[in-house]
Amino acid sequence: MLLTVSGPPGSGKSTTAELLADAFDLDHVSGGDIFRELADERGYTPLEFNKLAEENDEIDRDLDRRLREIALEEDDLVLESRLAGWLAGDQADFRFWLDAPARVRGERIAEREEKDPVRATEETKAREASEAQRYEEYYGIDIRDLTIYDLSVNTARWEPDAVLDMLVTAVEEYDPDGDEGKARIDLEYEF
Repeated sequence: MLLTVSGPPGSGKSTTAELLADAFDLDHVSGGDIFRELADERGYTPLEFNKLAEENDEIDRDLDRRLREIALEEDDLVLESRLAGWLAGDQADFRFWLDAPARVRGERIAEREEKDPVRATEETKAREASEAQRYEEYYGIDIRDLTIYDLSVNTARWEPDAVLDMLVTAVEEYDPDGDEGKARIDLEYEF
């Protein structure tokens, strides 16, 4: 089974993906972890590396290529990244989108990175705008198009365990006989 968890920074992707992987005894691969590792290997902070990615498309393309390969080659996995649902394409059994208001996400990031919440929110909004532009330019993906996802959850409304319960219920209660159509993804990726 391949599950994807996508959403903007601070939406609870990592927390939820880890819980989901544990619930179904699946491996967990995080695009954010891979991105931070790439940044650290090159001596950059994630924000600096993201800025560099605006000028050097090979950074994004390398990360996305790795995630796409994982989605195509691995099974029994929760794949988590902003583009996981898009990159996994039709390989994914279920695609989940998590979100929360920008203020809430900024506060979560501020706590995690020991930053001022206002600054974290501003940086996050700038990062999201930059990434959205790049996704459109590179792959023709409108990150705001949620029609490919099986379920979208505002994680500011529920605690992590309640969000997990929703996703687990969606997977466990799935009946292929009642499925009227999984959203297809017809994109050609040029990595």
